[in-house]
Amino acid sequence: MITGVTFKDCVDGLPAKEEFDKLYVISDSVKSIVDKLKVNKSVGTFTYQCQRLDYYYLADTSGLRGQLIELYKKYIPAYVPYINIKTDNNWEAYLTFLYPNEDILDHMQNEKVVIQLKNAGDDGKKERQVDHWLYFATESDRKCMFGFLGEAKFIVESLDKTDRPSYPYSLHISRVDKADINSISRVTKAMRAQVKKCNGVYDGWESPVVK
Repeated sequence: MITGVTFKDCVDGLPAKEEFDKLYVISDSVKSIVDKLKVNKSVGTFTYQCQRLDYYYLADTSGLRGQLIELYKKYIPAYVPYINIKTDNNWEAYLTFLYPNEDILDHMQNEKVVIQLKNAGDDGKKERQVDHWLYFATESDRKCMFGFLGEAKFIVESLDKTDRPSYPYSLHISRVDKADINSISRVTKAMRAQVKKCNGVYDGWESPVVK
C-alpha cells in the first residue's frame, strides 16, 4: 500500500519546515490506523514533487481503503489524498524503487542538505559557492579528476593527505551553483559518475545559507 498526500507549502518539490511538521502528523495518523487493523511492515517514505508517500506491506488490506478515506476526509480535508493498494508478492516496489540504488541514494542525501538549508531560510534558487569533497586511493587517481574539473569550471580549493586508510588523498573543490534539489542533483550525479571512473569516492557538499 502506498498512501499519503499532496502538500501545498511546496518549493522545488519539497515542504517547508512548518509543512513537514504537519506531514509527520499525517503519517503518524495513517500508521495508527494501519497498526490497529492489519499485520504490516512500514518500509519507507518518499517525498517528491510536492507529494509525501508512505509505503507499507500488509498481509491483508480488506477494509483498509475505507478507513483511510474516512481519515483523510474527516481529519485532513485540506490535503489531496493518495491511496494505491495492489498485490506485490515479490516486494518489487521496495527492491526496485525504495531500496536505494545510487541515483536514489544521491537524491536522498541531497534532499537532507537542501531541507536543512531551507529550514534555515535559504533561497535555493540563488547562486552561491558550493563546496564538494572527494577522496582517492592514489595521487594518480586524484589527478584523473582534473580534466573534468577544468571543463566543468570547478575551482580546486585544496589537495591534502588524510588518515583515511583506503582513500588517503583528498580533493576539496568548489563552484558557484544554485542549491535547489534539481540543480544540485544534476551536479552531484555528474560528479559521482566521474569520481567512480577515477576510482574515488564522493563525500558530499556544503553551502552557506543564502536568503
